[in-house]
Amino acid sequence: MVVAAPRGYCAGVDRAVVTAERALDIYGAPVYIRKQIVHNRHVVEDLEARGAIFVEELDEVPPGATVVFSAHGVSPAVHAEAAARNLKTIDATCPLVTKVHHEARRFAGQGMQILLIGHAGHEEVEGTQGEAPEHITLVEHPEDVAGLELADPSQVAWLSQTTLSVDETYETVARLREKFPALADPPSDDICYATQNRQSAVKQIAQHSDLVIVVGSSNSSNSVRLVEVALEAGAKAAYRVDNAGEIDPAWLVGVSSVGVTSGASVPEPLVKGVLDLLEANGFPAAVEEVLTEENLQFSLPAELRRDMRKASQG
Repeated sequence: MVVAAPRGYCAGVDRAVVTAERALDIYGAPVYIRKQIVHNRHVVEDLEARGAIFVEELDEVPPGATVVFSAHGVSPAVHAEAAARNLKTIDATCPLVTKVHHEARRFAGQGMQILLIGHAGHEEVEGTQGEAPEHITLVEHPEDVAGLELADPSQVAWLSQTTLSVDETYETVARLREKFPALADPPSDDICYATQNRQSAVKQIAQHSDLVIVVGSSNSSNSVRLVEVALEAGAKAAYRVDNAGEIDPAWLVGVSSVGVTSGASVPEPLVKGVLDLLEANGFPAAVEEVLTEENLQFSLPAELRRDMRKASQG
């Protein structure tokens, strides 16, 4: 039995979860959080138990209350609505998502049409689209490229959601470049380092695994992608589970080698629960396969750090 590394929390998720926890410590419950702070059911339930109230939209938040924006980012319209309602906002948007927002504004300011590769309805995509809605066209799959028509094919750039399949995104970009030779690239990859690392790590373990188990919630884009990547890389079977309780014993029948990993918003105790269950079913203790080390950290939001200093001095 092998467990992939890196796995679990990325720097952006860690920052968002700690932001929510510190906000509860400093401001006291309730603290409102727009959307899920990260796409993991257990993280959300833990924060709810501490007094966080999750809302879909800001009209559910009482005027003057404290609200945290999730790691996936929000559009300028949401910031404006928060100001109009006199809400105290703590922005836990992942800095790598913020980078994509900056790129969208820059390309739009240059008068370019932006082809945004991503999934319709995902909070991150909605936030990025909101930066320049008149300039952005969503492209969900490589097959969608053939039907695209642009007013000026010489003024076009691409951006992407940060949690996509690396291979599928590059296939989409290749098709876009074939159709629009003048296609401009973002200054650096939009797919985040953690998404790429976790996909590379699962490819490595999938090559010698009869079964790959990915720990992660169903609405976690990067977790769902890990299952797809594992199957494409040679795993005979791959499944996503929220926790050990969702493992079907039938999956283990006839299996001699198991690989385990987790999405970028998954707490490590959930992975340990899966490993413990597998050991209880006769599999040997897990050996960690390390693809690369991650040591990136993001500082907490400036407004939260300011209030933490005040609280410590007061």
